[in-house]
Amino acid sequence: MPIAKSSDTSQGQDTYTRLLTDIRLGILRPGDRLTETDLAARIGISRTPVREAIRALETDGLVTHTPRVGATVRTLDSAEITELYEMRGVLEGTAARFAARAAYKSETAELEAINSEMRGATRDVERLFLLNARFHAVLLNAARNRFLVSAIKAIQKTLLILGPSTMEESMRVENALAEHQAIIDALTEHNEDKAETTMRIHIEAAHRARLKQLRG
Repeated sequence: MPIAKSSDTSQGQDTYTRLLTDIRLGILRPGDRLTETDLAARIGISRTPVREAIRALETDGLVTHTPRVGATVRTLDSAEITELYEMRGVLEGTAARFAARAAYKSETAELEAINSEMRGATRDVERLFLLNARFHAVLLNAARNRFLVSAIKAIQKTLLILGPSTMEESMRVENALAEHQAIIDALTEHNEDKAETTMRIHIEAAHRARLKQLRG
């Protein structure tokens, strides 16, 4: 018989998810302090689940703890951002290569459907973010490599520190849709080289868009 979760553990997971979303949306920005009492009061819960959530974010590398300062949202410098996108290009390029070899027709059809849905949601940034995340998740699943999945998810989570999606810029949306289509075409053709190349081009374009966004 399964053991029921305690209320604090459940609240800790909910709080973790909420803080992760706040970081992604830029509500909590790099360098912001995470004070247990303030967050507990804002969310309307006790300090215990807040403490658990902050510890989980520290484990993820999204929050750092400094003596006499406390927990703060991690700040990434330009070199770290470049390194993250370089690794994302390597890993997701490899995922695309594997997917070109192993993807089912149902998966490439799902990628087509997601990209089509994105075309109809160009004014809804949050919807675009979620659909884009789903696109990459479906492709990653199609690579059939659990270790690759773990490595990519860790990088994607760290990139949440950078805040709001680059899909806020309409030109980036149009370019991303075209890049997605090129990836889908490569998968449909089972062309491994083309799949890896088009994915790397996609990630490099995302990196340029991110740097432009951060420069403001």
